[in-house]
Amino acid sequence: MRHAETVTFGGSGLNRAAEERGNTALIDDPDARIMLMWQGKPLLAGDALAYVRKGDPVMADASDMILFLGRDETGPIFASDLSGWTPDDLDDAALNTFLDPSLQQHPALPEDHQFAELRAVMTRLTARDAELAATAKAVLNWHRSHRFCAACGTESVSAQMGWQRDCPNCGTKHFPRTDPVVIMLITHGNSVLLGRSPGWPDGMYSCLAGFVEPGEPIEAAVRREVFEEAGIRVGAVRYLSSQPWPFPASLMFGCAGEALDTKITLDPVELEDAIWVTREDMTEVFAGNHPTILPAREGAIAHFLLHNWLADTLD
Repeated sequence: MRHAETVTFGGSGLNRAAEERGNTALIDDPDARIMLMWQGKPLLAGDALAYVRKGDPVMADASDMILFLGRDETGPIFASDLSGWTPDDLDDAALNTFLDPSLQQHPALPEDHQFAELRAVMTRLTARDAELAATAKAVLNWHRSHRFCAACGTESVSAQMGWQRDCPNCGTKHFPRTDPVVIMLITHGNSVLLGRSPGWPDGMYSCLAGFVEPGEPIEAAVRREVFEEAGIRVGAVRYLSSQPWPFPASLMFGCAGEALDTKITLDPVELEDAIWVTREDMTEVFAGNHPTILPAREGAIAHFLLHNWLADTLD
């Protein structure tokens, strides 16, 4: 696909410097910068990531684990989790909405430094900032959800500056996981197949998607998921583009598939609705003029695939 790497979180060529992950003295580099995350939200100043230093007062509320993200021309870049801090004006209801609009400001930081929901700001970030934020969010979430050794149950400890967890009891080493997911641009003639999950905002539709199962090729996963969710048989399948999706830690494989039939048999457990949408109607959707359908979220790979399908730039 011509524009494959321009998808949000598609990468910026960051030097992850994996060979330096064993050098814990890097955090003492005078040029070292630390990006902060709170409840999965990156710290921003305007539309850019904000950084602090190791000795800044706000670090008193940070976790002990410092994640090494890599380095750029300025120096090493780290991430730290501030989730143990509780804002005085915390709005629990906002945190549990489909797209959290709330902002949090730590008293030890400038007023323009705020924690913001990544999905709400991802399209405003530079490619580099997006890659750093996505990486930090995914790895820090893995540390929170994988504290204990899967082999013996003992609490593991962080190693390799956040890129590993070691079990002090049985010696098993654990590494950050990424879950493979297929997301499909399924077409039949001039139409594309869209679906919506229960709980989505009214009118929001997107491409069908699902997890790849163990022992399953990507192409087979595409055909299985579409048939399970919508009863549509799929023939030819081809890969288009991928997107890291740190919600919490998936790698989306964007694929195109050709439907062999159009009769939808809905699985109501998986989907609330599934519809065929013509190219002409999809043009109205993207223009914001369709009376009943909203476009997939901008920044998500579904939006990216549908936009390129409309623009005839998939190849």
